[in-house]
Amino acid sequence: MKAIISASELADELAGGDPPVLLDVRWQLSLAKAAGEPPFDGRATYAAGHLPGAVYVDLDAELASAPSSAGRHPLPDPEVFGAAMRRAGVSAARPVVVYDGGQGWGAARAWWLLRWTGHPDVRVLDGGLPVWEGELSTDVPEPAEGDFRPAPAHNGLLDADGAAALARSGVLLDARAGERYRGEVEPVDRVGGHIPGAVSAPTTDNVAPDGRFLPAEELRGRFKGLGALDGTEVGVYCGSGVSGAHEVLALAVAGVPAALYVGSWSQWSSDPSRPVAVGPDPQ
Repeated sequence: MKAIISASELADELAGGDPPVLLDVRWQLSLAKAAGEPPFDGRATYAAGHLPGAVYVDLDAELASAPSSAGRHPLPDPEVFGAAMRRAGVSAARPVVVYDGGQGWGAARAWWLLRWTGHPDVRVLDGGLPVWEGELSTDVPEPAEGDFRPAPAHNGLLDADGAAALARSGVLLDARAGERYRGEVEPVDRVGGHIPGAVSAPTTDNVAPDGRFLPAEELRGRFKGLGALDGTEVGVYCGSGVSGAHEVLALAVAGVPAALYVGSWSQWSSDPSRPVAVGPDPQ
């Protein structure tokens, strides 16, 4: 099953007899409080214009639990997540397409959660809203209740111990910016640096300047160069399990299965007993 869909492909499907459910997951990591600016408001952005028929999904409230010792964006309660998806019209037998404002992180979080909890057909609009050439709508749809019931998988998810072990036995990719990996800056979490053994692999390097993913063959070459060879177990983490989902999506485009450490650096760095590596090298 394809993980992404182009704008032209989506337009064709929406014009067909069995259009996918559309989810708008516009979100961005906000440092507004520190800068004295108002935080990003995804719901207001949605209200100003969205794909016709799309339902807004709040990443912080519906795709994550409240911040805790488990990280800044822990897994949502399955009942809360399931109810939100059903309100949005998500059903097990109907395709879903998710999009955001172009960065891809919010959409990837929704894609990963739906796939991990058992939905068989979820794709991300490659490039997000900026690549859409059709009209936008300000109408708020009222979809029929869906029937999707989350059934979390037994694989595809790492905890802190699993991430540490994978950094030794396989490949653990750090999807954050290189300067955060190296510990040169840390704008959000307690300390800078990375999980010992993790390899720096900024998810921003997986996309072209317009926000669309690089061709699958290029992505395969990139990940192979990072050690993600055939038969190698691969895991990903980031700051709080959002941009890491975008890297897992890029790996899926490349045909490489990968697990996600949802707690990520926000959980790891909050535990003083966890070791921290700094500098450009994994160890």
